[in-house]
Amino acid sequence: MKKHIVVIAGDGIGQEVTAVGKQVLDAIAEKFGHEFTYDEALIGHAAIEATGHPLPEETVTKSKQSDAILFGAVGHPKYDNDPSAKVRPEQGLLGIRKALGLYANLRPIKLFDELLQASSIKPEFLKGADILFFRELTGDVYFGEKGRKDEGDTAYDTMIYSRYEVERIAVKAFEAAMTRRKKLCSVDKANVLESSRLWREVVQEVARRYPEVEVEHQFIDAAAMLLIKDPRRFDVVLTGNLFGDILTDEASQIAGSMGMLASASVGDTTGLYEPIHGSAHDITGKGVANPLASVLSAALMLDISFGMKAEAEAVVNAVDQVLKAGYRTRDIADAQTPTDRILGTEAMGRQILNHLSVQVTA
Repeated sequence: MKKHIVVIAGDGIGQEVTAVGKQVLDAIAEKFGHEFTYDEALIGHAAIEATGHPLPEETVTKSKQSDAILFGAVGHPKYDNDPSAKVRPEQGLLGIRKALGLYANLRPIKLFDELLQASSIKPEFLKGADILFFRELTGDVYFGEKGRKDEGDTAYDTMIYSRYEVERIAVKAFEAAMTRRKKLCSVDKANVLESSRLWREVVQEVARRYPEVEVEHQFIDAAAMLLIKDPRRFDVVLTGNLFGDILTDEASQIAGSMGMLASASVGDTTGLYEPIHGSAHDITGKGVANPLASVLSAALMLDISFGMKAEAEAVVNAVDQVLKAGYRTRDIADAQTPTDRILGTEAMGRQILNHLSVQVTA
């Protein structure tokens, strides 16, 4: 099978971890007889430095012509410390989601047993946790009307949703729930927000099409508490852009580190696959970033965009075997991890490739 992939490494450690993700895709192509071709494009701070814009038109064009996108990260401290900056790296990520119609962000939270001790949550509450988040991506306060008034002393960001936006992601979430444990939790703030009342109304309407799915509604504050108290109660979680952004970062602690979590941003055409972590400039260039989220994002690409179930499973199994062998990056290591088992970015990538090669050959 032939597929064309655009690699948008972006900023900071995005460059380092995406290189490993691409190596894994190359290994899969070789072992399973596929042909993957690649192109590269700029986004974020790297794009601003090169073109003055966080999302060059060339990047959008290349992305639309691809079968899938392997993405790294965007961000730079110089913008974080300057709230007055009009051009920001994150505008590139929001822009490409809008340009490609990527309205659904899928974030699987699946815990590898070997990392039970890596989380700050007690292992007995974690074991067996397996959650799939559906975060809406193209609405909410990120895209609503925003501005300042009263001579700049008052600021506003409008949380806005249309019925069709809620319905289309709700359908995707219910379809996924039908393939899992048939449980769905919709998260909103319907006791306060009118946009959340519309959200709940539409989800209830969609739920009638899926009578086999057990549905519950939770307010965002209660859901945030329950996610830590009893993560195993959740199966599919459906929520809006802002709440989903917060909840999935919180859920990263179930898996032990943000460096372990992959995501897929999909719509009706090209999908974008990326780790949920940021650009992490504090460790950029040190060779210590955890590449496993990028590797697992590549597995999601193989599964969701290409329909390559066996290939995706091979990647996940390789990660599992490397962890079983005791190898860790420093973010998921603990006091009992031998120093010779704590690896840098490239060394961890080599371990994945070694296990992938043995597994596929066998």
